[in-house]
Amino acid sequence: MSADTDSTSQGSTDRPRILVVGAGGIGGVLAGTLLAAGHQVEVLCRGAATANAIEAHGFRLRGSNTPGTVPTHEVVIRRPENARGPYDYVLLATQPTDVEQAARSTAALLGPEGRMVCLQNGLCELRVAEVVGRERTLGAVVSWGASALEPGVFERTSSGGFTLGSLAGPLEPSVERLAPILEAAGRVKLTENLLGARWSKLAINCAISSIGTLGRNRLGALMRHRFVRRLALEVMSEVVAVARQEGVELEVVSGTLDLEWLALTPRERRVRGSKGLLAKHAVLLAVGARYRRLRSSMLRAIERGQAPAVDFLNGEV
Repeated sequence: MSADTDSTSQGSTDRPRILVVGAGGIGGVLAGTLLAAGHQVEVLCRGAATANAIEAHGFRLRGSNTPGTVPTHEVVIRRPENARGPYDYVLLATQPTDVEQAARSTAALLGPEGRMVCLQNGLCELRVAEVVGRERTLGAVVSWGASALEPGVFERTSSGGFTLGSLAGPLEPSVERLAPILEAAGRVKLTENLLGARWSKLAINCAISSIGTLGRNRLGALMRHRFVRRLALEVMSEVVAVARQEGVELEVVSGTLDLEWLALTPRERRVRGSKGLLAKHAVLLAVGARYRRLRSSMLRAIERGQAPAVDFLNGEV
């Protein structure tokens, strides 16, 4: 079950306290956008260069639907022990490889009714639930892209919103209260099938992120090649098959991308061409056009000398 939120809904009249953990592309754009919208936000940033740049110049946001430069005043926290908790929401925007440590280091900062929210790709909610419990774990599946161009400068590379839900399943007040806050950065869809939404996004990430890393290029350029699109379809099909075996009911991504339909049939794997294959290649061409500026976060990690998150994506499958 899912439903779009009413963007006019305000929930409680008091302002929830929010801690964004991580100031990469997604974390930087989200923190800056929420601050610009008047929300009570602090950001935990361990990188000295990025923290210094944000403190000196604010969040410098680039790309469409961003507020530009957002001034800051004492919102950067460099270590968890310096955080001014408790927080109503801790938004985890680290790399998947760091999510468990981030959850452990900030768990004590949650308020009595506080919730930890996973923004990462993969199945990170299951890992975070081991730290704070399923009932306190939310997931926000991000359907837009962002990059950190340089310390303190963040570019939103595509439009989109969030699919928001609780790992425990049914919608609860904490989910409905968070939804209008995230609306500042994109339309929010509520779901009672968070794992279904996560597995659908996982199918895309396993293909797009891995191919983007191997191809060392942006998505738009790669998706022009037929063999790249075929490889993406094969990878997505494998993820869909595993999800079915796990008993996961896949959700439609961004309201249009049906992974159950996109997965290759046995016949489509045998023939050289068909109307079905043509339609599926057309969908991937459209995805490549929409997210043409998207660059794999795993590739960026490798370029920075960090471990890529492949074990949290393809490795999960």
